[in-house]
Amino acid sequence: MRLYELMRGIADCSLPDREITDVTSDTRRQLPAGFVFVCIRGNTFDGHDAAAEMLQRGACVVVTERDLGLEQQVIVSDTRAVYPMLCARFFGDPQKQLKLIGVTGTNGKTTITTVLKKVLDGFGKKVGLIGTCQNEICDRVLHTERTTPEPYELFELFREMADAGCEYAVMEASSQGLEQKRLGPCEFTVGIFTNLTQDHLDVHGTMENYYQAKKLLFDVSAQAIINIDDFYGRRFLEEVTCPKNTYSAEQKADFYAEDILLLASGVKYVYCDGRTKHNVDFKMPGVFNVSNSLAVIACCETLGFNADAVIRQLNGMQGVRGRAEVIPTGRDFTVICDYAHTPDALVNVLSAIRTGAEGKVKCLFGCGGNRDATKRPLMAAAAADNADFLIITSDNPRNEDPEDIISDILKGLEGKDTPYIKITDRREAIHWAIKNAEKDDIIVLAGKGHEDYQILAGGVRIRFDEREVVAEALENN
Repeated sequence: MRLYELMRGIADCSLPDREITDVTSDTRRQLPAGFVFVCIRGNTFDGHDAAAEMLQRGACVVVTERDLGLEQQVIVSDTRAVYPMLCARFFGDPQKQLKLIGVTGTNGKTTITTVLKKVLDGFGKKVGLIGTCQNEICDRVLHTERTTPEPYELFELFREMADAGCEYAVMEASSQGLEQKRLGPCEFTVGIFTNLTQDHLDVHGTMENYYQAKKLLFDVSAQAIINIDDFYGRRFLEEVTCPKNTYSAEQKADFYAEDILLLASGVKYVYCDGRTKHNVDFKMPGVFNVSNSLAVIACCETLGFNADAVIRQLNGMQGVRGRAEVIPTGRDFTVICDYAHTPDALVNVLSAIRTGAEGKVKCLFGCGGNRDATKRPLMAAAAADNADFLIITSDNPRNEDPEDIISDILKGLEGKDTPYIKITDRREAIHWAIKNAEKDDIIVLAGKGHEDYQILAGGVRIRFDEREVVAEALENN
C-alpha cells in the first residue's frame, strides 16, 4: 500500500509518497523497513519518546500529536483515534465487508455472542466471533488475550474473516476497548446492551465514566437492542439516539418473556414479540439467562430471521463453556464452573443454582489482584447472601499478595453468619471442596470460568484448568 492511499482522508501528509510495509504502535515489533509508527501515549509509556528510535529502526513515517522536530513526521490531533483508522485502511477496510454485531455490558456478553454465533451458524451463515474466551473464524478457533483486541489485531481478524467469506462478525465490545477507540471506523448493524454493575472502576474511576464508555457503542450502531430491566438500560433508552428496541424478562417490551419457570437445569418461558408467542427451553439456569436468550432472539429478529426458527435452535442447544458449566464428577454431588467475577454476577449464578437445589450450595471464589479492590468485600457479601458455605481462596493474584486480597474479601463477611473456610492456594481449595462434598451438594467454582491459567507475580502464567483440577481431586478422593 502507498503512503498517500493509507493517509487519504485520515491525516494531511506532505511527505513523498512511497510504499508502506506495515503499520504499528508497538515498539516491540520487529518489522521490515518502510513501516508507519504511530505514537500513542499510554499510562506507563509514551510512544512519542520512541519516535526517533523507530525511524532509526526502519520507520518511514511517525504519526505524532505534537511537533517532535523530525523530518518524517505527520502531526494529528489524536493518535489513539487515528491508529485504528490506519489499521483498517492497511487491511483494506475489511469491516465494511461484514455485518458487525456488538454486545456491551458488564455481564452476559460472552453467553450472548457465543449463542448468537451458534444460531447464525445453524442458519448456514459464515460467522466470525471476537470475545473473552476465544476468537473464531467460521470453525477455526484462535487464542485471545483481550475481550476487545488492540486495533491492529482487530482489523487483521476482520480481514481474515472477510477473506474466509464471513457475512457476520459477532463481538464483545468492552468498555476499555470503546474508551480507547480500538474499534475505530467500525459501524455496527446491531448494538446490544445487557446491564451495568460495578466492575473496572480501577480503570474508569466512577460508574458514570463506565456508563459513558459503554454508551460509545451506540454512537456507531445502526440499531440498538437494550435491556430495560437494568437501570442503566432505561437511561440508555432515553439518551441513545439511534433506532432502538427493548427486551425484558420482567415487563412488557418490544421483546419480552412471560410465564418464566426457573429450574436448576435451565429456564423455560414464553417468548413474545407483540406478534407471536413461542415456548423457549434454554438449558442455562437463572433469570439472567432468560435475559441473555431474549437478547439473542431479539437480535436475530432484527436481522430478519424468523423467531420460531431461532427458538428451535436455542431449545436444542447446550450451555457455554465456563458459564454455569457442569463439570462431570460421576458422584452424588455436582460441580459447576462459572466466570462470575463481579458481585452482581455472583448473585445471579448462585441464586439461579439455588433454585431447585436439593443440597447445599457451596461457593469457592477469590478476587483478582491489581484490579478494582472496592468490589472484593461486595463479592463476599454477595456470596454469603446466596450460598450456604464459602471457600475463600485466590483467583489471579498478579502482583498482589493473595493474603492481602483475601483480607479485603473477608471485610465483606462482617455481620454475616454464613460459614466459611479460607484456603489461599486455589488448587488446594478445590481438592478440599471435593474431599468434603456431601450428597446433593452443588459446588460452584466462581471466577475462572473458561480460563485455563492463573496469573501470578510478574505476569507469570501457569496452567490452571479447573476441569483438570477437579479430575485430579476426584482421583485422589
